Formats: sequence, C-alpha cells, structure tokens
Amino acid sequence: MSRLASAFARAKAQNRAAFIGYICAGDPDFDTSLAVGRTLLNAGVDILELGVPFSDPLADGLTNQLAAQRALESGMNAAKVFELVRRLRAEFPAAPIVFYTYYNLVFANGVDAYIRAAHEAGVNGMLTLDLPPEESGEVQAAAKKHGLDTVFIVAPTTPDARIATIAAATTGFIYYVSREGVTGVRADSAANIPSAVARIRARTQLPVAVGFGISTRAQVAQVAADADGVVVGSALVNCIRENLGAPATMIARLATVAADLVAGTRR
Repeated sequence: MSRLASAFARAKAQNRAAFIGYICAGDPDFDTSLAVGRTLLNAGVDILELGVPFSDPLADGLTNQLAAQRALESGMNAAKVFELVRRLRAEFPAAPIVFYTYYNLVFANGVDAYIRAAHEAGVNGMLTLDLPPEESGEVQAAAKKHGLDTVFIVAPTTPDARIATIAAATTGFIYYVSREGVTGVRADSAANIPSAVARIRARTQLPVAVGFGISTRAQVAQVAADADGVVVGSALVNCIRENLGAPATMIARLATVAADLVAGTRR
C-alpha cells in the first residue's frame, strides 16, 4: 500500500478525514521552509502538499503567488526543492509528500527524469495543475514506472462523463476544487460539497479530498463530514506571511493554527 493510501486508510479507521496541508517549498527561504514542514507534520498533518515555486502559478490566488515569489527570490530551484524533500523524508519516513506543480516545470526538466528525481527524493504523489488527463500519458507512464501516485482535479463545472476520464488517470486521490477561480481564504465553505463528493464517488473508489477556500476549523469540520480529505493552504501560508522576519513566532503560530485545523477533521 502506498503512503498516500495508508494515510487515507488510517484516517478512515480513526473516523476522520485526512488533513492535507499546503505550503510553498522554500517560502520564505530553505531553512525556514524546512522548519515549517517539520512543524506541520508534528502538528498532525497527514499529507504534506509542497507547492513547487513557479513564476506563473495560474491556479493560485495572491497569497500563494506571493509565497512562490518569496521562494524564488530566496534562490529556490528544482535541486533545492528535491533537497528539501530529502531532508523532510529523513525525519518523517512514513509521511506522504505530494508535489503541487505545473507541467512546464516537469516538461522542461524531462518528464521521466523529473519524476524519477522526485521519487528518489521521497515524493509520493504529483498534482500537475495545468495538465489535462487526456494529455497526461507520458506523466502517467513515468509515475507508474517510478512508483509515484498521480492526482488530478475535478471542478464544480466538470461534467459527469468527464469525471470517469479523470479518475482513470488518477492513482492517488481526486482533488475536488470546491470553488471556481483560484486559491485563497474564504469566509464560508462552498455549499455543494456533499453532492459533489457523492457525484465523484459514484464514478471512482479513490479517496476524494476537497480544497480551495477552506481556512477555519469550522470549515474543515463541515467538509470532513463528507470528504475523505481536507486541503488547507492559504490559512497556513498566511502564518508565514504575517511573521516574516520573526521565525520563532512564525513557527509557534503555525503549530497552533495547524493543530486547531487538524482537530476539525474528527467526525
């Protein structure tokens, strides 16, 4: 069983949803990002989703765009992202790590070479935001060859017929984007989550994780009642942004916020 499958199975056995925490790798710098990842995993995050910093992150709102900019300005590149994963993997051998990335970063480095390097560093899955499943054959083949799970997105506008196509390309989990638009904190959760999750589950046995706009413990609890996993990003990244230059305060705040959000996954 893969690390991702194990994480979802463990959460289900504990009658809760898996908590997936997003940060941008290298935000605001390598050493602080390592401490951030360590803090989230120690706070109970089940799956760590690492955004690979990119100059044109089309699916990301301002919070995560600025995180990527900070990471790039600090000198993060592919080699340093892989090194960050290796360091986290050494400390947390069982923790699932998923890349949240864009296809240009994979393609420009050679699909097979990039996915092999990711696997060797300790990455367990990859979500390539702008890669349609119909065009993902090379990524699927390399992922299967090197033992990485694939993650694809279902949106509120996805037709029923296409969900099956997306599920067929996926081996890790389905990421349901609960809102149209980009990432970011929202005042409330989307209203259609129960029916959307049911619609996806009717077409796949894979776990369904829900993200985009989830930022409070109450919202986590609302989503966890129906989904197999809950993804939170901007609320965690904001803890970094609000405490730049004060790493001790940043880490303490992250630990508190992450533990509170994780507690919301209990059913």
